[in-house]
Amino acid sequence: MNANSIRVTSAGQAGNAIYGLGILGAWVYFWMHAGHGLWPHALAVLEGLVWPAFVVYHGLERLGA
Repeated sequence: MNANSIRVTSAGQAGNAIYGLGILGAWVYFWMHAGHGLWPHALAVLEGLVWPAFVVYHGLERLGA
């Protein structure tokens, strides 16, 4: 192997960690605000996974984009 064929792909890993912490925080928030029973907590897990889509949507809506 020569030096031109080696690629370093470590860029952007900090963003993944921040995204993971955001999902964990969203799960905690939605779990604490869920009602009693199985389905409200199942919905809280799903909301924690899709919260970035809502954040981007509402953020762009506020910016007028």
